[in-house]
Amino acid sequence: MDTGVRTLIPARIDRLPWSPFHTRMVIALGVAWILDGLEITVASAIADTLTKPETLHLSSTAVGLLATVYLIGEVVGALYFGHLSDRLGRRKLFMLTLAVYLVGSGLTAFTLGNGAGWLIFLYLTRFIAGMGIGGEYAAINSAIDELIPARFRGRVDIAVNGTYWAGAVLGTLGSFILLNKVDLSLGWRLGFLIGPVLGLVILFVRRHLPESPRWQIMHGRNDEAEESIARIEHEVEETGRTLPPVDEKKAIEVKPAEQIGYLALARVLFREYPSRAVLGATLMITQSFLYNAIFFTYTLVLGKFYGVSSESTPLYLIAFAVGNLVGPFTIGHLFDTIGRRAMLFWTYVLSGALLGVTAVLFYTGALNAITQTIAWCVIFFFASAGASAAYLTVSEIFPLEVRAKAIGVFFAIAQCFGALGPVIYGALIGTGDHPVRLFIGYLVGAVIMIAGGLVARFLAVDAENKSLEEIALPLSATARRGRTRAEGAASPFST
Repeated sequence: MDTGVRTLIPARIDRLPWSPFHTRMVIALGVAWILDGLEITVASAIADTLTKPETLHLSSTAVGLLATVYLIGEVVGALYFGHLSDRLGRRKLFMLTLAVYLVGSGLTAFTLGNGAGWLIFLYLTRFIAGMGIGGEYAAINSAIDELIPARFRGRVDIAVNGTYWAGAVLGTLGSFILLNKVDLSLGWRLGFLIGPVLGLVILFVRRHLPESPRWQIMHGRNDEAEESIARIEHEVEETGRTLPPVDEKKAIEVKPAEQIGYLALARVLFREYPSRAVLGATLMITQSFLYNAIFFTYTLVLGKFYGVSSESTPLYLIAFAVGNLVGPFTIGHLFDTIGRRAMLFWTYVLSGALLGVTAVLFYTGALNAITQTIAWCVIFFFASAGASAAYLTVSEIFPLEVRAKAIGVFFAIAQCFGALGPVIYGALIGTGDHPVRLFIGYLVGAVIMIAGGLVARFLAVDAENKSLEEIALPLSATARRGRTRAEGAASPFST
């Protein structure tokens, strides 16, 4: 029979000063968001190219389906690999998911025709690439949160999530060069190989990262956990840093975790943490709807209402992406200082309110292509930080044993609702003859974001500078043994 183990490993991780180890880990793991931003941007940029005779000569419907298949792959990957990450470990999965992405995206470039067989091949490769990226979200967020000291967790996680837009800039520039300076039949293929080349380099860097000691200790791998944390501490000390003493009062006692499936996860979420489940779903759905609604119809608005040519839209897209990138990097630290609750509230409400103001200016004809882009940059300066914090929230407010699965579930929910955005707003844009429709659509988006901020104001968890175990006591902690799940919900560590 398994006995409880008293451990100080979480406290030892949280006391560490920032070191080159943490920098290397963040770079190696954080590339997942860069790859997703790159992948989606490249696919969007070459969409029209794939309809040309010198490429694959696909129909517009066939090209549009590529994004849908990729999205479905992300959802399936987040759920499937999220389960495996909780079961098999973070390290195995962040190696596996990156390899899956490399295979899927790399093979896309080798689609040689537009017959039925090649179309199936093309869609399959996009589905596989999406699965890899979806799995990355679940495995990587878990690993980063469990290895980053508590006082840095908010700003680091938010900055890492924000690098999606660095991928968007890279994808836009790469596609612009390849499609304009290289023969089209080769350029679109090289575009799909940008991500795999970057990922292949990162794959070698990840090989030297340790498993999460938190995951190991919760799964009865005590000796391996000790080896992992000792290795990390040694690497930090080699930089000349002196490690502060460990607070013995922060020790916890755990037993090896039981395997928890998605049905059991649902019970954990809605019986023990109902308000946190509502919070996570609301934050993820609202930000995903807004982003997909604006980002995927961005070029349509520029073309239909402002007469911007398709050749010039990448320049506006780069400006939009930079605005999104700057937000998390400049105000992300405030989520650790001012706090999660206040910053979630203000970033969501401000972005919603600014969208409402922009909607009025758009309807009255006060904007042009440049001022519209500036307005979006300002809106998403705040929205990007809030959206990144939504991912941080769902990855830190649930117990370790279900963390990756919880991320996968909320990511899947957000993607499903977010997929409605482009469809609805694309219809509202239409031929550009009825701006009032888009005006109403923007107002609805503003209300949705403000609602997300209000939910955060009342339900957000004050997780800043707290260990993960203090925010959500592990299910395997012996302090919970002998208590009912309902009593567990009344724990001081849960809302």
